[in-house]
Amino acid sequence: MSAVTTPAQAASEELKGFQGQLIGPADADYEEARQVYNAMIDRRPGLIARVANADDVAKVVGFARDRGLKLAIRGGGHNGAGLGTVDDGVVIDLSGLKGVEVDPDAKTVRVAGGSVWGEVDAATNEHGLATPSGIISTTGVGGLTLGGGLGHLTRKCGLSIDNLLEAKIVLANGEQVTANADENPDLYWAIRGGGGNFGVVTEFVFRLHDVGTIVGGPTFWAIDQSPEVLKVYREFILAAPRELNGFFAYTSVPPAEPFPEALHGDKVCGVVWCYASPDEEAAAKAMAPLLDNVPEPVMHGVQAMPHPMLQGAFDALYPKGDQWYWRADFVTEIPDEAVAAHAKFGPEMPSGQSTMHLYPIDGAPHDVAPEDTAWSYREANWGSVFAGVDPDPANVDKIRRWTVDYHEALHPYGSGGAYVNMMMDEGQERVRASYRGNYDRLAKIKAQYDPENLFRVNQNIQPQG
Repeated sequence: MSAVTTPAQAASEELKGFQGQLIGPADADYEEARQVYNAMIDRRPGLIARVANADDVAKVVGFARDRGLKLAIRGGGHNGAGLGTVDDGVVIDLSGLKGVEVDPDAKTVRVAGGSVWGEVDAATNEHGLATPSGIISTTGVGGLTLGGGLGHLTRKCGLSIDNLLEAKIVLANGEQVTANADENPDLYWAIRGGGGNFGVVTEFVFRLHDVGTIVGGPTFWAIDQSPEVLKVYREFILAAPRELNGFFAYTSVPPAEPFPEALHGDKVCGVVWCYASPDEEAAAKAMAPLLDNVPEPVMHGVQAMPHPMLQGAFDALYPKGDQWYWRADFVTEIPDEAVAAHAKFGPEMPSGQSTMHLYPIDGAPHDVAPEDTAWSYREANWGSVFAGVDPDPANVDKIRRWTVDYHEALHPYGSGGAYVNMMMDEGQERVRASYRGNYDRLAKIKAQYDPENLFRVNQNIQPQG
């Protein structure tokens, strides 16, 4: 027998009973399999294990652990920092681990760990139900949830973690456990915002809400009107009924229907609305305190639609394979000085896909205490994200520079930390700042469940006794 020299060769020899697919650099589909959403990330794993079930996950976890190989976990592959892949080591690819089961009577949904949100939204919407699920339907359920889960339903229904009832997890020692309020409650606490630090989640159970048809879409204003709009918006949204979500954005009008051709490519500021009810009259009334006190918009594209339609509205604008560079912060207040900084950097977007969003996280998230979940910024009112995006690798420096400059100008007005799902690999102090007083507890739980820090290709919480 020839000597085994690569992780892929070793896995094919050793992983007896593996039901999924083992992919190595010598395989024909390796190039496609190693690609992630952000094309700026160009890593070459030694093994991509496309798992079929939780037992497969446990086998690969043991393989990576015993051989001392770096291990990355990939769900939807959307992580901007590329933390779903790793050079030379092992990637557990959950994309084959699919399944969504809705219990309309209990108002719960059971979701396999490799599902994406579009699959969940489609299944729950058949029953007029939904759970908070981000803003792009191709995003993986696992990554978005474990970091917290911001989206269109945040103000009404809370974060994704606030609706997570249970998870099945493969630990670093290969054990498969359940985490909920009664079983492994410390682990249940930690995964609600602590990211992928504690194991591989193979199944989630979420609470569902009566959300089927919503009233939503964008309102756009001329870019030079952004200071007036943002000054009204910052007070308005905090006083709005919880049914109304609306994130403020700098963006460019997509050059496609249903946007008016005369606006195609124009830089604008806007609010993307989601009123969590089909009542168009009530939605208009809720939006009126903003719309009646700012200049006339160049477009008001709000209408009743199924919730999944809004969830997928950005999918075509942000396909897999673009170059991405992210920065983020939590924000409690938006003083006039911050408005002025936004008004300087927002209009300087270096490409048609580059954007800045201020996601409201007041309302239901404020009902949860900072110590009740790993996510600690319960007093913050927004999660900001600065995203330079372009399909052309030649523009990477340009989009990175704009993102960094914009973020550094606004960071002094932030709350200190950031939403870990929207951070790049920014160092340990930044991770600590994003968990604040919860970090030490997380580090102790990490030491209990992953003492050797096997799960470290993430926004890492380092184990401590």
